[in-house]
Amino acid sequence: MGERVTTPQPVSAGGLLDLIRSGRANTRAALQRATGLSRSTVGQRLDLLNRAGWLRHTTGASTGGRPSERIVFDPTHASVVAVDLETRHARAAVLDLTGTILAEHTGPLDITEGPDHVLDHVTRWFPDLIAAAGADASRVCGVGLSVPGPVDWEVGQVVEPPIMPGWDRYPIRERLQKAYARHVGASLEGGPVPVLVDNDANLMALAEQQANHRDCGAFVLVKVSTGIGAGVVVDGHVYRGIDGGAGDIGHIRVHDRTDALCMCGSYGCLAAVASGRALAKELSGADGNAASGSDVRRLLAEGRPDAIRLAREAGRRVGEVLVTVVTLLNPGVLMLAGDLSGVPFMTGVRELLYQRAMPRTTANLQIVTSRLGDHAGLIGAATTVVEHLYSPARADARLAGILAPKSGRP
Repeated sequence: MGERVTTPQPVSAGGLLDLIRSGRANTRAALQRATGLSRSTVGQRLDLLNRAGWLRHTTGASTGGRPSERIVFDPTHASVVAVDLETRHARAAVLDLTGTILAEHTGPLDITEGPDHVLDHVTRWFPDLIAAAGADASRVCGVGLSVPGPVDWEVGQVVEPPIMPGWDRYPIRERLQKAYARHVGASLEGGPVPVLVDNDANLMALAEQQANHRDCGAFVLVKVSTGIGAGVVVDGHVYRGIDGGAGDIGHIRVHDRTDALCMCGSYGCLAAVASGRALAKELSGADGNAASGSDVRRLLAEGRPDAIRLAREAGRRVGEVLVTVVTLLNPGVLMLAGDLSGVPFMTGVRELLYQRAMPRTTANLQIVTSRLGDHAGLIGAATTVVEHLYSPARADARLAGILAPKSGRP
């Protein structure tokens, strides 16, 4: 049998939007060259995007003739609400479509109180946040949620989370949609507001890679706070594994601490000996208030010798596991983030990593700390919503709904 020949499909309006958003083509002529479409067809596709309000037109620099019209994505035509859940507090923010934070709120919240209480509580923050951002509630296009546990991305559910009792397989998306409708109102396009849920380390990795290391094709972020987890970004996309379990390095067993009981119920996990919770437990004798990664962060900031010593030892423990991670993935950037990611912890990681890994593996490796800090989870959650809603296929489906006669829009 002969080889089957496939005919390239015409580039849709969503495909043009992808070219515009990425900066690969920002004039009509460039869009024609990139797609092979005729001038009239490009014009028709752009008309759809203009009618939806997704584009902004500016005048480019003149080279002697008539200045060209530049076409760019308008990040102000809608906004996103993002929530970053930690074990003992939460952050929520309203962001524009480039990930710029317009308004933010942080408050205490115990994740062990369960999803009903937590989701309803944070959703009550939304109306005031939207008002503080100067945004219109009717222009919120989606909600992104960052959680400290493994997530089945396709269904938006947390799966067997060691530090989130009561959240296993809970229908987060549907519950948050109902709470949003009750506290805020209708979504931008009618129907339930789109809600996307992902693991915190994944979202932090995506945000940091996009903001500061876009040219890095293999990027790893390790978050060490109350728990330990990693996010991996390959060629600009989060690698989640088959069902969201990729990066769960906190539950790799260490060989010499089989006595350490982990929150997951097993013994000897990395998180049981090197996480913020583990260090807080060891420090609780010297400081009775130490109970989580944020408490260890406070003690490190105060310069407590015991905290500094334990953080360096924890770095060595995590570094021992990262030798395998770095050898397997050969990343260009290894970023340390979370409550413990200061100088003592990084020193410990570097000691073990450069001692144990092959020189070839680390020759082109940068080991850095977070640039976005506490905002990384929020920005990553918002970025995920935008990437989903404005992907070519999803954008085309939304355009059909937005511009349908029944919508009442021009």
